[in-house]
Amino acid sequence: MMLHEGYWTGLGSSIAGVMFMWAIARQYFPSQLDFYLSNSTSKLVRLVYPYLEITFFEYVGERLKRSEAYAAIEAYLADSCSARAARLKAEPDRGGTDVALSMDDFEEVVDDFRGAKLWWCSNKIVSRRTSFSFYPAPEDRHSYRLVFHRRHRDLVVGAYLRHVVEEGKAIEVRKRQRKLYTNVANMDWYERHRNAWSHVPFEHPATFDTLAMDAAKKQEIVEDLISFSQSKDYYKRIGKAWKRGYLLYGPPGTGKSTMIAAMANLLDYDVYDLELTAVKNNTVLRQLLIETASKSIIVIEDIDCSVDLSGKRKTADEEKREDAEEEKKKIAAGRGDKEESKVTLSGLLNFIDGIWSSCGGEKLIVFTTNHVEKLDPALVRRGRMDKHVELSYCSFEGFKVLAKNYLGIVEHPLFGEISGLLEEKNISPADVAENLMLKYGTGDGEKIEACLENLIKALKECKSKTEKEAETATVEEDEEAKE
Repeated sequence: MMLHEGYWTGLGSSIAGVMFMWAIARQYFPSQLDFYLSNSTSKLVRLVYPYLEITFFEYVGERLKRSEAYAAIEAYLADSCSARAARLKAEPDRGGTDVALSMDDFEEVVDDFRGAKLWWCSNKIVSRRTSFSFYPAPEDRHSYRLVFHRRHRDLVVGAYLRHVVEEGKAIEVRKRQRKLYTNVANMDWYERHRNAWSHVPFEHPATFDTLAMDAAKKQEIVEDLISFSQSKDYYKRIGKAWKRGYLLYGPPGTGKSTMIAAMANLLDYDVYDLELTAVKNNTVLRQLLIETASKSIIVIEDIDCSVDLSGKRKTADEEKREDAEEEKKKIAAGRGDKEESKVTLSGLLNFIDGIWSSCGGEKLIVFTTNHVEKLDPALVRRGRMDKHVELSYCSFEGFKVLAKNYLGIVEHPLFGEISGLLEEKNISPADVAENLMLKYGTGDGEKIEACLENLIKALKECKSKTEKEAETATVEEDEEAKE
């Protein structure tokens, strides 16, 4: 039986009148009675509606920082529950190359966890503000609402939410566009953006398969890296920060930077390329460390050339002479030039191994140098630089990797001559790779032959290992005499 429209109008007016009278009457009730009535009402509501709700807002805090929990929930729902949603929204992902699907606004999905049924709803409240602001207004933000039966309260609060956040963070890492960061030298940029790092997409193609070095040494490094990435519980049990230091040393062109890229691609880490000369002091260095994310590689290349980290004591005369020279440089340069870095050895040691080094977790710290003997022993000792990797001149095994990469061959009649020359001569993998670059204008077979002949010619022009060792010894003797 259909009710007349006037019936609903009258009912609405009656309810509004009752509520108005109730609000007035409550002012004259004793506090004890008001408490009793409120408590009874709450119990009655719980009997009728036995569900609890938890809301997760996108922006939290005074400065409205985006919530990490919200981001993790968003990733979890997009991966695990969006297939059951009727309405989805599509956004570009991974640098615009893919499309990511997620729940549309005001959409609801159901999740199951250990036999409990849970409902997720995506909400959005549109702001009514009129003034301009850099930050979203408190009411102008998205949120997720979780609804569940009250008998599952302990399960949801104790296990389910932790499961959602952990899974969501893992999905974020797996699907993110990896980045290559560099520290910002311009403090005006830092003040505007409140971020000490700028970044570009990390797209370096290097892998350990394409790395020109001894196969056994490569396998040892790969196993060490994988073991580190899977050792969160182990590091926690032994009471150490989840980080590992690598020192890569050897002559120029031996593949130190390429190995860093291969490490990042193996572990799916971001890379932070730290330019020490652009760091004003130890305080800024610490701030840079704080702003690095987990699952990352912090790189300081050519550390022996970055700043004075020798740690050696100077005599009073030497200090006076250096101060006078420094004053002359400042006068000649004028006031407009930037101040030189005041990062000290002590500050860098705290960066690597101090209490702040545990911030973020799961990090590799990699130093590279062409002259390992110039570094202070305190900087490269085990525990700070846990693994020392020497990258030397190209061996025949390394050459075969490069020949396969560049020419697509594993055997050739000229390999025998090249093997003999590599045992006698010093040549970097970079120089070998340059000679193996295919030239255009000839057939494939002729190009391969020409490349190998170019390499043989270059090897014959290189200094022999004995000549190189003698030259290095002479340079070291001259440096010692000067000191």
